[in-house]
Amino acid sequence: MEKRGEAMTAEHTAQRPPDRPAPQPRTPTQPRLRPPRHRVERRAIAHWTLRALAAAVPAVALPAAAAVALDLFGVLPWAVPWLWAAAAVIAVPALAVTLAMPLWRYRVHRWEVTDDAVYTASGWLWQEWRIAPMSRIQTVDTDRGPLQRPLGLSTLTVTTASAAGPLRIDGLAAERAAALARRLTEATQAVPGDAT
Repeated sequence: MEKRGEAMTAEHTAQRPPDRPAPQPRTPTQPRLRPPRHRVERRAIAHWTLRALAAAVPAVALPAAAAVALDLFGVLPWAVPWLWAAAAVIAVPALAVTLAMPLWRYRVHRWEVTDDAVYTASGWLWQEWRIAPMSRIQTVDTDRGPLQRPLGLSTLTVTTASAAGPLRIDGLAAERAAALARRLTEATQAVPGDAT
């Protein structure tokens, strides 16, 4: 019976295309990519809305203000309708993004920290799932921008040796981000590895 099993294994190995290496067994501590479990704070919707408005309002206001100024002073009257048209063309997609993007990002953004790795899912048009094994983490930072502070939010940034750049968990409660930063710092110091 064993010889038959050995023959089948050898037969399957012989049938494997030469460009596909044999699968390596996964060790129990090797993390695998999977959806993270935790949502960001619901207040992140307000933060993302404010950020979208901070970009949209000046983009719409500039041509509108120019149209008002030109009309008020009677300079270049032919340009006034074009400036109002430009303001409208900018306003329509800006409004759509401001209304849709924060809710969609809230649906997509997830995070999780385990004993082995940090998992993130982020984006809205281009979505990304990332994993950072504890042994690869180099630095852990938190930051709170001027729009985040009044909402009690913070961003956790986990820098690794990856060419893909750091993992960012945007929209965490400030207290939770600080606690996670402490936990990750302690965990990475306890995990053997050179973080490269």
